[in-house]
Amino acid sequence: MSGLRSFVARRLLLGVAQTVAVVLLVFALTEALPGDAAVALAGDQPDPARIAAIRAALHLDRPAHERLADWAVGLLHGDLGTSLTSGRPVSTYLADGFGPTLLLAAITVALLVPAGFGLGVLAARYEGRLVDRLVSSVTLAVYAVPEFALGVLLVTVLALRLDWLPPTAVGYGTDLLGHPAALVLPVLVLLSRPVCSLSRLVRAGMVDALASPYVAQARRYGVSGAKVRYAHALPAALAPAAQQLARTIDWLLCGVVVVEALYVIPGLGTVLLNAVAERDVPVVQGLAVVFGVLTVVLNLGADLVTHRLVPRAGVAA
Repeated sequence: MSGLRSFVARRLLLGVAQTVAVVLLVFALTEALPGDAAVALAGDQPDPARIAAIRAALHLDRPAHERLADWAVGLLHGDLGTSLTSGRPVSTYLADGFGPTLLLAAITVALLVPAGFGLGVLAARYEGRLVDRLVSSVTLAVYAVPEFALGVLLVTVLALRLDWLPPTAVGYGTDLLGHPAALVLPVLVLLSRPVCSLSRLVRAGMVDALASPYVAQARRYGVSGAKVRYAHALPAALAPAAQQLARTIDWLLCGVVVVEALYVIPGLGTVLLNAVAERDVPVVQGLAVVFGVLTVVLNLGADLVTHRLVPRAGVAA
């Protein structure tokens, strides 16, 4: 227990340092963005006096270190800032876009875990045989296809030519759960690469475990093949699989920009794209900080799960 506590304490300290680094990096990068929000708000024919007035009203004429200090203090109090273009709190943008993104992520993960582990176990069980070669070849081929290309292909075939599914979520707003057909294509695209990487990780971990001396010893003692695979070999594949699953959830929750843009889904990725196009720096900063903190938290959780799994695998060995 003391070893686990020290590990958790080290990871928490590292997580705090990473969060501070994320805040500083986000502010520096948004400061370096080209263009000027005051010019964008002033219209097509901006007047210098109007631009100066807008900059003063939005506090853009203050030194960068003062704005960073104010922004950091606001973050400590849960205030992500206010949009330059609409005057709305950044938190409302998060609330508006989080629902569709969370729905896509939840459905994708719910399908990813059984599909990824199932294919990995199947390929490991028939290692070197036709099933293994078929699963490995198909997953490698699918993983090589870019998301945008696969999305366009699915829209062309399943939506435009066969007319089985709606091509986009236009007209459905944020009520995607009430229109499940609009979720099929984006979920298929989101599943494609994570399923391939997760199944290959599970297969590799199980193949290594099945070739280990302790599995051979278990077989000599008459342990059944199913118990060897699921009680000894599968746990050895859980640690890298947990890391990969955490990265996938992070990717899904942080706004899958390409998929949301392709299927016109009003999620966090779309909110971020619109904010960048409008040079709405506070919204970009707020979203980036939330994404960064979410990444730190998910990786911390994955590290803790891995730390608990590896010793158990070692004891089983």
